[in-house]
Amino acid sequence: MRRVGFVLVLGAGALITAAWIYARTAADEAYDRLLLGAAFQMSDGLIVAEDSLRFVLPPSAFELLGLAQHDRVFYRVIDPSGATLTGYADLAAEIDLEVSRAAPVFGNDTFLGVPVRTVTVSHAMSMPNGPGWAYVVVAQTIEARRALASELTARASVLVAVMSVLALIGTAFAVRYSLRPVDDLGAALRRRDPQDLAPLQVAVPRELSPFVTSINHFINRLDERIKLLQRYIADSAHQIRTPLTALSAQVSMIDEQKVAPEDRRHLQRVQSRTAELAGLTNQLLNHAMVIHRFDSIQLAPVWLNEVARMAFRNAVPITVDPDMVVSFEPSEEELVAMGDALSLREAIVNVIDNALRHGAVARLEVRVRRREDFGLIEVIDDGPGIRQEDWPNVVSRFYTGSSDTRGASGLGFAIASEVASVLHGRLGFRERTETKPFCVYLELPLIQDSDR
Repeated sequence: MRRVGFVLVLGAGALITAAWIYARTAADEAYDRLLLGAAFQMSDGLIVAEDSLRFVLPPSAFELLGLAQHDRVFYRVIDPSGATLTGYADLAAEIDLEVSRAAPVFGNDTFLGVPVRTVTVSHAMSMPNGPGWAYVVVAQTIEARRALASELTARASVLVAVMSVLALIGTAFAVRYSLRPVDDLGAALRRRDPQDLAPLQVAVPRELSPFVTSINHFINRLDERIKLLQRYIADSAHQIRTPLTALSAQVSMIDEQKVAPEDRRHLQRVQSRTAELAGLTNQLLNHAMVIHRFDSIQLAPVWLNEVARMAFRNAVPITVDPDMVVSFEPSEEELVAMGDALSLREAIVNVIDNALRHGAVARLEVRVRRREDFGLIEVIDDGPGIRQEDWPNVVSRFYTGSSDTRGASGLGFAIASEVASVLHGRLGFRERTETKPFCVYLELPLIQDSDR
């Protein structure tokens, strides 16, 4: 629209300039005709009487020139001998009078300090001493001409301005109407589900067909890359987990009693590092799986009691310390949130695993409860908890803090936080007090029965 406006301004300027030139030409032609008519009428007033040339000024000549009320009129009558018969003797003193014998001569001059327009006409006379030529010079100031040219230019300028504004408004509507298919295409792309990688089926003008074709080509390429990524993640998980499981099994089969005492310490380190490597690998693969699932699946209603119970069963090992009290307390009502059951279960498992490894001493509780329009999955332990100044950092990947975190990968809270964020919830912490133990909770927005 700025470009169109710039073009219209240039066009309007050119039209106004042309209108000004045309207005000046039209005003000159109109007043030149009046001036010439008055000069001819005055030349008709030349008569020969008693062997001399006389001039009778016709009143109608000044009636014509009187149409320009603010202009002044000057005239000069010259006899065949070149003497001024009447009028202003210094008017058009330098003009070549003989040129007017072929046709009236118009000119521009300055008389009495003001610009004037002059016309010179000739009249053949039969004098007693032979034929001769008499001349009539009429001059008129140009105020009326300028006023008429200005009026015509002003009217043309108003017309051009109105037409330019109408053209700009019409262009705005035309551009908006012409670009509506682009808005429709953008709206179609915004409404598409992130997991929908089918080609676009949108009716567009012929000019946009190459654009839609390019988008569909890109979507097809993206779909192929995502499928390759899925295959790579699945293959990597299988190829990495299998040798790690075999390695852990082989290490566990070593009889420590047959190992030299000085080598037992090294064997224990191998066993510890192998367990850490297996745990880190599992968490990395689970992290990749969680990220990928949210890019490739559609969210559905999940029941928090059921998901939390499954996570509790998966996270608490059979070999847990028998002196530790572990419990699960579901909510009395069915709490439903939009999410992915597998990813949410993985997030809860990571929070419980962190509590078992680095928090719980003698008690671990998992609770599901409601708080207003949110469902809370709380993991409570009787450990020292996490310092409040570390809360913003522990949700970052590979952050392990400054406490005793041997075997920690720094991915557990990061996975849980990412899952909660994608589900429009959050991972929160509740500080340990004298009456309440430390708590890590997942807060998720609930959906109503009518939305299921």
